Amino acid sequence: MRSYDDTTSQHPLRRRTLLGAAAAGVALAAVEGTAAAAGFGWSDDGTQYVLDTGAGLVFKVSKSTGDLTSLVYKGTEYEGYGGKHSHVESGLGASTVTLAQIGSTVLVTVVHGTLRHYIAARSGLNNVYLWTDKADTSFTATRFIARLKPGIFPNTGPDSWVEGADTVIEAGDVWQRADGHTRSKHYSGVRVMDYDTVGYTTGSVGLWMVRSNHEKASGGPFYRSLLRHSNELGVGLYEILHYNQSQTEAMRFGLQGPYLLAFTDGGTPSSAFFAANHDTSWVDGLGIPGWVGAAGRGRVAGVGLAGMDADHPYTVGLANADAQYWTRATAGTGAFSCRGMLPGTYTLTVYKGELAVHTGTVTVTAGTATALHTITLTNDPSTAPAIWRIGDWDGTPGEFKNAALMTYAHPADVRAASWTGNVVLGAGDVSASFPCYVWKDVNDGVLVYFRLTAAQAAAAHTLRIGVTTAFLNGRPQVTVNDWVSAIPSPPTQPSTRSLTNGSYRGNNHTFTYVVPASAWKTDPSQYNVLRLNVVSGSTGTGFLSAGTAFDCVDLLP
Repeated sequence: MRSYDDTTSQHPLRRRTLLGAAAAGVALAAVEGTAAAAGFGWSDDGTQYVLDTGAGLVFKVSKSTGDLTSLVYKGTEYEGYGGKHSHVESGLGASTVTLAQIGSTVLVTVVHGTLRHYIAARSGLNNVYLWTDKADTSFTATRFIARLKPGIFPNTGPDSWVEGADTVIEAGDVWQRADGHTRSKHYSGVRVMDYDTVGYTTGSVGLWMVRSNHEKASGGPFYRSLLRHSNELGVGLYEILHYNQSQTEAMRFGLQGPYLLAFTDGGTPSSAFFAANHDTSWVDGLGIPGWVGAAGRGRVAGVGLAGMDADHPYTVGLANADAQYWTRATAGTGAFSCRGMLPGTYTLTVYKGELAVHTGTVTVTAGTATALHTITLTNDPSTAPAIWRIGDWDGTPGEFKNAALMTYAHPADVRAASWTGNVVLGAGDVSASFPCYVWKDVNDGVLVYFRLTAAQAAAAHTLRIGVTTAFLNGRPQVTVNDWVSAIPSPPTQPSTRSLTNGSYRGNNHTFTYVVPASAWKTDPSQYNVLRLNVVSGSTGTGFLSAGTAFDCVDLLP
């Protein structure tokens, strides 16, 4: 994970190898018996199952709710704050909870309605292994939250706040400090493809959530969601599998995991940690319904991509209604490989940055590799010659003013440059002057000044505006000098807050406007003036008024 105030790292390859499979088998019956005489094993204290890894971690699971009620590592209790424990969603409530020991693994099964949740301990490993199996929409979100005691880990970072001192400025979950910096649980600033672990360290003890492969999650490789938060009341670590905030996809159902709560002696999980957890064949014998081991999975391998832009990274996404995967394409050649996939037919999407520039289909068969010939990319809008272009077609507002800050701060943050201001083409760094977001009630009516030659002014031209997301159906209507465009229809975008919660990601969309020759200034020395206005049938105020995020703006010959 990208570091702010804590020690973190990125391990995309380790993520794929560690958690490349996700879940299945036969129901476990409750096992009656006694724990091992010493070290690894389990016991029953009457209200909780007590699981001992034999290596320093002892944790407890409520027999009535399936909550994780205690995490004692080397004699110190880490679990619980605010009278709440660690659990699926906000706690399942009354559930059927059973336990089985299978060799060197103790597995707890929690059943609540149509949802099944699994918690496991393995001998000698200081991890809590977790799986969640959601079968339908009886739960509107899917998350596991580890709730940790206050005062152990530092309360620092953009996803931390002090309830007794900071001021709520939006929706009960965005806070502003006395220095004008904004904080929120939304502001972890990292796409799901960019982290393996998220957590905290004291320097001598670290506690980390190691995410699953997210094959049953939603949102794709660029999705940003809750990762962690802290305040003076405690700490939360999340594994989010479906969350509606800025969501572009429907829920997926089925078994997801394993994901882990892992203790270390300070740093992020090491290479040795990932090596020890590389082989998930031990799960095959647990009888977890829905688990599909390595033998039941396939692979897609591509020779390469033709037509790549060397200035951008490329990602290959594979998705259908049942599962999602992604892999990074090799710089230069575009070669790619995605392992551990469930059998089925997938839509294959090649992304330049975060912009889809190719789509196709591929079928995955268990136990085999599907080989793909070189894919030629033909849908990159950057290849079209332009009279002028502001930004680049990469599916993000990354080149524009305030874009970097917006993944971990609110637009009202004191560190944000002024949201108002106009752009003169040919004068300085235009992209850095152009705001990444425009709201109807904040900075509506951004002006772009540009000149055309006499020959250019004698013809009609196509103006393209690429957006990455929108709030309240905000979309751009344009005015060129005295010519006013029609109001475009709104594309489908997430229905929740988007521009204030740390994510610019929605559904990339390109608006096109044919500007007639009669609209232009005929004197080449005069500036033409493009005005960008946000229109919407919905109302709001300030940063919660209708708005949109920009990817690129250009004028074609």
